[in-house]
Amino acid sequence: MVMSFRVSELQVLLGFAGRNKSGRKHELLAKALQLLKSGCSPAVQMKIKELYRRRFPRKILTPSDLSMLHIQAGQLPSATALTQGTVCHLPYDHSSAAVPAALLPPVPVLGPKHEADVQHLSPPIHPVHPDVKMKRLPFYDVYDELIKPTTLASTNSQRFEEAHFTFALTPQQVQQILTSRDILPGAKCDYTIQVQLRFCLCETSCPQEDYFPPNLFVKVNGKLCPLPGYLPPTKNGAEPKRPSRPVNITPLARLSATVPNTIVVNWSSEFGRNYSLSVYLVKQLTSVTLLQKLRAKGIRNPDHSRALIKEKLTADPDSEIATTSLRVSLMCPLGKMRLTVPCRAITCTHLQCFDAALYLQMNEKKPTWTCPVCDKKAPYDNLIIDGLFMEILNSCTDCDEIQFMEDGSWCPMKPKKENQEVCQTSAFSGIEGTGAAVASSSFGCLNASEGKKKVEVIDLTLDSSSDEEEPPAKKQCPVSSTALP
Repeated sequence: MVMSFRVSELQVLLGFAGRNKSGRKHELLAKALQLLKSGCSPAVQMKIKELYRRRFPRKILTPSDLSMLHIQAGQLPSATALTQGTVCHLPYDHSSAAVPAALLPPVPVLGPKHEADVQHLSPPIHPVHPDVKMKRLPFYDVYDELIKPTTLASTNSQRFEEAHFTFALTPQQVQQILTSRDILPGAKCDYTIQVQLRFCLCETSCPQEDYFPPNLFVKVNGKLCPLPGYLPPTKNGAEPKRPSRPVNITPLARLSATVPNTIVVNWSSEFGRNYSLSVYLVKQLTSVTLLQKLRAKGIRNPDHSRALIKEKLTADPDSEIATTSLRVSLMCPLGKMRLTVPCRAITCTHLQCFDAALYLQMNEKKPTWTCPVCDKKAPYDNLIIDGLFMEILNSCTDCDEIQFMEDGSWCPMKPKKENQEVCQTSAFSGIEGTGAAVASSSFGCLNASEGKKKVEVIDLTLDSSSDEEEPPAKKQCPVSSTALP
C-alpha cells in the first residue's frame, strides 16, 4: 500500500506519525517504509489504509476487514473520546436518518446509500487535542482556556463537515465578564473581558496565526455568529477572501455558571488539510494601554542609533560615491504630522521612525503590524522607542527635517516653505531693480500695453524637439525701457 502512495499521501502519513515530511519522493518513501519496519501503531496502520482507499476507491473491503476496522477503532483514544461526548462529529448528510445518541458506534454513522462506499468507513483518527499553540495577540491578555485547540477533522464523507462543541463558565468567570461591562463607555464592545473563538491550521511546528476554514459557518447556542466580512477580490475572477481574526462570541454566550454553551461549526473539507478550533477567556486591551506598556519597557539608548548612523555613513572603498550625510524627516509617514513617540522595529534597518501612538491606533482597527517605512513585519513585541530621536524632538522644535553627519552628530535643515519665500522675494526684487531686462527675458518677452512697440516672442519648445538637431539662432528681443511695466 505504501509503495503505491504519491508524494502528497506520503507527506500526510509522515506528518500524522510525527516524522519529518520534507524531502524528495524516494526519501519520503524510505522514511514511510522505515516507519512500517519499526512497528507502527494501530493508528498509523489505519491511516495507511485510509490513504490507500482514497487512492484506489474501487477496492471493496471484505466483511473480515470491516470487523477489523471496528475492533481497531475501539482501541483508538480519539475514537473513544468521540463517543464520550468530547466532540460529537457526524457527516453532514441530509439523506441520512437521524440516529439516537445512545446507538452511536465508534465509527461515524452511515446513511443507507453509503454503506457500500468504502470511503465512509474510515473513523476520524486525528488527535482530538493536538499540541497546537495559537500565536499571542497584542491586544488581548488570555485569562483562561475554555476549549483547548481541538481538531476539526474531515471524515471525507461530504463536501460540508459539521462538528459540535460545548463549554461551561465558572461563577468566577461569569462575574469577571459581567463586571467588565462599563469600562469602555460609548465603545462598540460592551465587555472588555470576552469569550473569544479562534480557528487555525492544525500544525504543531510553530505558534499558529488565525486561519478560517473555507465556507465557515458558526452557531453559538443556536444563533448564527457574525464573522468578519469578505474583502473585495484583488483580481478579476478571484475568490473573495475573509480576513482571519479572532471572533468575539460574548454577545451570544450564556453568561451563567449553570447552563453550558454549545458551538456548532460547519465548513468545507479539504484533502490533506485539517483545522483546529479553540475558545479562550480574554481581556481586550486598548492602544492607550499598549502605548503605556511600550513606554514602560524603556527608551533605547541613543548610542544604538548613533552607531547605526556611523555604520551607514562609513565610506565603502568599493563604492565610487561616498555618502557623507543622511537626511531624516521628523514627520510621521502615517499621519504626516510631527513625531511624538518615535519608534520602529528592532528588525528595521532604516533610521526613519514612525509615531507609536498612531501606529497602535491603526493596528487596533485593522491589525496588519507592517512597518509604514519599509513594509516589513513590525510586530508589537519588536517595537522600540528611539532615544536619539526623543532627544532631537525635545531640543529642535522649529524644523521638520534633520541631517546626520559621519560622526553621529546632527543639524537641523531649514523648512522648505522659508526657502521658497526667500526665492520668491529675491525674484521680485530683481524685477523691481536693475535686473529688470534679465528677469523679463527669462520668463519670455511680454507684450507691451496697447499703443506700444510689439515684442517678438521666442518659442522655446522648438529647441527641445530633438537632441541631435542644431538649435536655431537666438533672436534678440528689442526691449525698450518704456515697454516694461
